[in-house]
Amino acid sequence: MKVFTVKSACCLALLGALSACNNDLTEKVYSDVTEANYGYENANSAIGLVYANMRDLFGHTTYYMLQESSSDEIVMPANASGWDDGGIYKRIHLHTWNSTNPQLNNLWNTLYQGSLNANRVIDQFQSGKIAPPSGATKESIVAEMRVARAFFYWLIMDNFGDAPLVITASTALPAKATRKEIYQFVVTEITAALPDLSETISPIMYGRFNKWAAKALLANVYLNAKVYVGEEKWADCLAQCNDIVGKYQLDPTYRDIFKTSNEGSPEIVFAVPFDENRANNFTPEMFSWHGALKAKSNMQATPWGFGSAMAVPQFIDTYDPADERLPDTWLMGQQYALDGSPIQTSGKPFVLTKALPDGLFTGETEGYRMNKFEVKVGALAGLSNDFPFFRYAEVLLMKAECLLRTGNAAGAAALVSQVRAQHGFKKNSTKALVTAADLEQGSRYQYGYVENYKVVDPGNKAAVPYGRLLDELGWEFAWEGHRRRDMIRFGTFTTKSWLSHKPQGDYRIVFPLPVIQIAANPNLVQNPSYE
Repeated sequence: MKVFTVKSACCLALLGALSACNNDLTEKVYSDVTEANYGYENANSAIGLVYANMRDLFGHTTYYMLQESSSDEIVMPANASGWDDGGIYKRIHLHTWNSTNPQLNNLWNTLYQGSLNANRVIDQFQSGKIAPPSGATKESIVAEMRVARAFFYWLIMDNFGDAPLVITASTALPAKATRKEIYQFVVTEITAALPDLSETISPIMYGRFNKWAAKALLANVYLNAKVYVGEEKWADCLAQCNDIVGKYQLDPTYRDIFKTSNEGSPEIVFAVPFDENRANNFTPEMFSWHGALKAKSNMQATPWGFGSAMAVPQFIDTYDPADERLPDTWLMGQQYALDGSPIQTSGKPFVLTKALPDGLFTGETEGYRMNKFEVKVGALAGLSNDFPFFRYAEVLLMKAECLLRTGNAAGAAALVSQVRAQHGFKKNSTKALVTAADLEQGSRYQYGYVENYKVVDPGNKAAVPYGRLLDELGWEFAWEGHRRRDMIRFGTFTTKSWLSHKPQGDYRIVFPLPVIQIAANPNLVQNPSYE
């Protein structure tokens, strides 16, 4: 049972948001939130509504799978049960998306809905129209909401580059700000908010931005600063990580970070809470699992068709077979029902195989599927697993990357080894050790274009600088929405080939602005090369 102040307030706010806010393809994306339709009743409801918007990021047609299936980790091919949907998934894998892809408009609407809600809440608290909840000050709540707004704008600039920056309740249709302007706003907002944020690590601040979650956000912004604004900010990222180190700890059991009742994990720095009844839009098993896998957990819901989201085989081949994160992350091989009997489909044993003929169309049991998030016995479609957006392993590995890139490979290796020992090699501790020389090697990933199960064109074969660390990030954070951002930072996203993907141009490190938004706002200009 989740703590009421964490789960219930946010879930009730979500219900209000669903009744008060239009999540359809609306043309008035900057002015659809008013005091008349805002949907809060008190301070906790107002705060919860801002956080509730984050839940809409985790479907298969928005942020979550945009980050994963555009990368070399996960693909969403069609199969005999469907999963083509007009080509919207394969275009993400092929990097041939355009401004009509619905994933982009869904992402845009969610991020701007969140930022607009934060604008409204900030104004309401600052003006005194809403009193802060018991035990909090106006300054602390405003600071928290400024960080939440910065979170949305971080994802806006990360995904779209230049984009509108709206920080008032104005109904005017804005022009785009530059990516650098948004970056500077995000950094300034978080930095200014830090002194007033709570340092409490307790159930009452779970799923909310305390000081340490805000610093984890700021560290992520600095980590990717070279991509965003062309400036290296390793020292700034390192400083934020150092402030967090010691405040949390690695979970002794990797699987527990992702189980149904994971709110007690000592590793979670910032989570997006879900609930199967009141906030049920976290459904990775529904779009990854074959319908026959319903029997694994006696699910009340049936996964969609043969499922789609699955591992790119070349990514799986990078793992050490002894890495315990491999089976903890991916469903592989013969599958069994809850009673232990072998599952069958089409009259044959249900065996998930690694190899894929390509990234466009697969057989019904091809491809390793999602095993990271527990699917509890009797699960509904929407899971109650909270999504660990920032966790302590990420803080340690961000610190490791900063050390590696600034000449302290030995310090980086110690941190990577610490994570490996706790999460990947508890049964084989000698394999947990990584040396400085290891981290300075290239990636294990065997990139190349695949046809009929075989690499037929290796494409760009240049070594990936610090590629071994990119591999480590992949093994630790698969299914957590990191891979696109990490690949861009390490220079592989637009240069390498994998499965059916070939490079399509460096401009694809950002997505195009959705065509419906440009049509609705004449002040918007499409991103370069997408015109």
